[in-house]
Amino acid sequence: MRAARCTDYGPPDHLAVVELDDPAPGPGEVLVRVHAAAVNYPDVLLVANRYQVPAPLPFTPGSEFAGVVAALGAGVAGPAVGTPVAGAVLTGAFAEQVVVPVAGLRPVPEGLDMVHAAAFHVTYATAYHALTTVGQGAAGEWATVLGAAGGVGSATVDVATRLGLRVVAAASGPERLAVARELGAEAGVDYVREDLKTRVRELTGGDGAHLVVDPVGGDHAEAALRALRRGGRFVTVGYADGRIPRIPLNLVLLKDAVVRGFEIRMLRQHAPDTVAAGDRALARMVRDGMRPLVSRVHPLADVASALTDVAERRTTGKVVIDMRA
Repeated sequence: MRAARCTDYGPPDHLAVVELDDPAPGPGEVLVRVHAAAVNYPDVLLVANRYQVPAPLPFTPGSEFAGVVAALGAGVAGPAVGTPVAGAVLTGAFAEQVVVPVAGLRPVPEGLDMVHAAAFHVTYATAYHALTTVGQGAAGEWATVLGAAGGVGSATVDVATRLGLRVVAAASGPERLAVARELGAEAGVDYVREDLKTRVRELTGGDGAHLVVDPVGGDHAEAALRALRRGGRFVTVGYADGRIPRIPLNLVLLKDAVVRGFEIRMLRQHAPDTVAAGDRALARMVRDGMRPLVSRVHPLADVASALTDVAERRTTGKVVIDMRA
């Protein structure tokens, strides 16, 4: 099979597409023939050896995929060979085949093709649980979403709007804000040209947002925290800026704010029933017409370029590798 391979840590241009032996599923595992795999920012961090969980060399990057079941390992009763599935792994998805524990698979939501199925679960489950399970968001509340045109950000705007929250989208530039507005954001802040704290307060009637979802980090995190109203909630889900923010704890004290971290992989491990309930809620939204924003689709041969685009934040929504191209 063809697979992207990382043999040296560094920028994405270190990756090469090589031929590897076809894998075989072990006990409790399923072999999936991958049709499409989405690029997520942690893939960039893993290739650079900057992720919180290192991947030993050599490895095949890629964490999110959709395809069809090709073979079952010992002790696995299903899903049957030929069933469309989506799943997530730490590494291994940028390949024509991947082996994954059966518990790591889920049905493709009705209405999604393979490209959109590959781009769906990680970002949309992150968005849903950041807003609800962790952020305790409620219809009518104001939610500030940082990086609102990126993968997690655009999903968060989409889900928040469908849950009845009022979204202030924060992004860099009018083109990205336009993307967020198309997804339902009520207002926008260009945090390159505008003061984020001041504008969020103005747009929310002077009190500030009830909730912040931040997949960006960097300097904007503190500004968004300062724009929370008293008793607000701040959920940190990633650091696409590349810098982990240093939050002054006196702000948390003075605002009586709640600051929580969230990572979908840990929730899946420690609260599988909560994740399953979220999956059902998201599937209903898909049936009602929700689709992930996919801005670019690349063949596997262009995997390094795809990761570079994500690393340098040149894209909106999700970037997908189509293994069939």
